[in-house]
Amino acid sequence: MEDLYEILGVPRDASQADIKKAYRSLVKQFHPDAHPGDKDIEEKFKRINAAYTVLGDPEKRARYDQFGTTGPNADPFSGGFAGGGFTTVDLGDLFGDVFSQMFGGGFGGNSRRNSSAPRRGRDEEQIIHVTLLEAYTGTTRDIEFTRAEECQHCSGTGAKPGTKPETCTRCHGSGQVRETRKSGFMQFESVRACPDCNGTGKFIKDKCDECGGTGRIRKKQTHSMKIHPGVFSGHQYVIQGAGGEGYNGGPAGDLYLTIDVEPNKRFEREGDNLHTVITINYPQAVLGTEAQIEGVDGSPEKFTIPAGTQHGQVLKLKGRGMPHLKSSYKGDLHVHVYIDIPKELTDKQKELIKALADEMGTPINDNLFSKFKGMFK
Repeated sequence: MEDLYEILGVPRDASQADIKKAYRSLVKQFHPDAHPGDKDIEEKFKRINAAYTVLGDPEKRARYDQFGTTGPNADPFSGGFAGGGFTTVDLGDLFGDVFSQMFGGGFGGNSRRNSSAPRRGRDEEQIIHVTLLEAYTGTTRDIEFTRAEECQHCSGTGAKPGTKPETCTRCHGSGQVRETRKSGFMQFESVRACPDCNGTGKFIKDKCDECGGTGRIRKKQTHSMKIHPGVFSGHQYVIQGAGGEGYNGGPAGDLYLTIDVEPNKRFEREGDNLHTVITINYPQAVLGTEAQIEGVDGSPEKFTIPAGTQHGQVLKLKGRGMPHLKSSYKGDLHVHVYIDIPKELTDKQKELIKALADEMGTPINDNLFSKFKGMFK
């Protein structure tokens, strides 16, 4: 049996968050709606769902880890139960009906997948790009997305109107095939989805021209949503029931909207704090000055640059950063001070700086000063 961790592509010590992240990525990549008619993809998708149903549940995961690592005398995958005769391992007892639902009958047992049972629709995901200003003030967006809905042309059967799906000849409509394998003193019995009909128990000979036999088509939808002040990249909004339509009367999936805050030319964001740069000249740095910059929303931010400010010094304007999501708290605005050293001076400016250097007892290169005097005109 394939290792469940390998199915999701995660290590055995992966966190629950990493397992969920890997699962969602695989679902988007291998969902049958994106690969209509591809039986290999559908089978892989079922295995992905089954693996996540176990590993995504801490209790089931612990049972699986224990069952798979307790040694050859207890591990059905290793091929050895001590004692005489054969032992039939029914994995349905270990995982309940998880594999029964995902693989069309599970492992062992007599459960059968009911292809007409209600099933939940697919979750959808979309990235919403917002500017830093929109993240600062909050905004309302009309979100356009597509969702899978039942094909009205064939009423969701996938068969061309006037025809209907036929009973699968391999599984005789059960949607399952049973396999038995012996290894050492163990007899391993499994029931999996029929590969010919993908566990549906039916075969579509004449496929619907509209949906290509999937019974689903994608339709464009629009939803108005409020984006709150302080929203950050990676934050998700969930619109329940806005995902893919359910099967056989099952509930619809959800729509996950992931926020991406676009970079800003003047501000760098760090959590709820903002960073920006102001450039001043040498006299302002030495003597101090009153300064003003434009905030994210265009409002003036006035502050004092104290005398003796050094190049690269950071001044913190408390409470003038980004609002905290769904809170009255605001971060700080960090102003990085850069001192501009002029490359060109007039003769008078040069003489004044030379006099300042003499007053401060600061040595300078007088020869170099005279040699390049013409450069400052």
